[in-house]
Amino acid sequence: MTAIAAAEQSAPPTNDRRLLLGVFAVLGLAMAVWGTRLPAVQSTAHLGPGQLSLVLLGAAAGMVAGLQLGGRLAHRHGPSRLLIVPAMVFGLGLALLGQCRTLPTLIAAAVVFGIAHGLLDVGCNASAVHCELAYQRPIMSGLHAAYSIGALCGAALAAVTTWMPHSVLFAMVGAFTVLAAVIAVPGVRASTSLDHAPQRPEAVPDKVKPAQTAHATVWLLGALAAACLLAEGAAADWSAVHLHSLHSSEATAAAAYALYSAAMSAGRLAGDRLTSRYGAPVLVRVGAALGAAGLGAALIAGSAPAALLGWMALGAGLSTAMPALITAAGRGGPRAVGTVASAGYLGLLAGPAAIGAIASLTSLTTALALPVVLAAAVALASYRALESR
Repeated sequence: MTAIAAAEQSAPPTNDRRLLLGVFAVLGLAMAVWGTRLPAVQSTAHLGPGQLSLVLLGAAAGMVAGLQLGGRLAHRHGPSRLLIVPAMVFGLGLALLGQCRTLPTLIAAAVVFGIAHGLLDVGCNASAVHCELAYQRPIMSGLHAAYSIGALCGAALAAVTTWMPHSVLFAMVGAFTVLAAVIAVPGVRASTSLDHAPQRPEAVPDKVKPAQTAHATVWLLGALAAACLLAEGAAADWSAVHLHSLHSSEATAAAAYALYSAAMSAGRLAGDRLTSRYGAPVLVRVGAALGAAGLGAALIAGSAPAALLGWMALGAGLSTAMPALITAAGRGGPRAVGTVASAGYLGLLAGPAAIGAIASLTSLTTALALPVVLAAAVALASYRALESR
């Protein structure tokens, strides 16, 4: 009996991992549907660009608040508590956004949607850190790959349902999200690793760090997360514009972000195996250097084929960076996850605007050097930040 109990205790929590794969995938699916159908939201509510930015600002403010609140709640009650109710509110918030027709109601719904997103983000990432520790091998990159694949499926779903009113699509995806949360309740209750990882002697040295360096490391991880997500925001908002400026067709321009996303998904699918073999510090440093060199060379070449390859290189190069940063932050507790995620999303939100401002003063090619510089900075600084964890 003792041997059986020991074997069960040491077995990896595969059910918990499957549960988290589903959470990450549904989160990516819903976010992609929301982002892809934003033009329909704008058109239905008769919003100008400035008014739409207020809606997005409401969602961003809610998300940052949710991340900070989620860090405290997860620290006090355990991150698994943030997987069910926030997911339900997240789905209901998406459905509500589809029904709003005025600016005030859209802003209010966006704030609720953002808060739920932030809470769920902390819950799934902090739970993933614990699950990864229980596995005793890297799994974070694969979980983030599920988010990327979910986002690709969401974008494809939105593209093939353009004939459908966005309110109906939002309601369908929102209902699916709520249903998925309900189905996940037994799995969360039966989980063995989402709120804590088994204590192992070999894991203790990684957790015992000088108090005076902990906060500095968390802020460094946050700065690196902001740099990575700024580059992701640049790809989402400016890659097609970049290709269009090189006299590409609309189809070719649209393919730039698709190739970036596909390369990032592929990199994350292989990321856990590569992390096990080479270690996160080496993998992130080499990947970020590859991304910086690829996009930098594309900007210098100034041709459409080079640009497509450059955005692919950036996606593949940064694919394992955020999973590694979240893993490193998570070992400092859920609050550290919230802090690093908040910094990252601020970079995601501020990056496209910063690139636009620089482009208006100089040129788009010069402005797109910003993600190149930041990817290079990640290559230089990430090794020490990840190694110190």
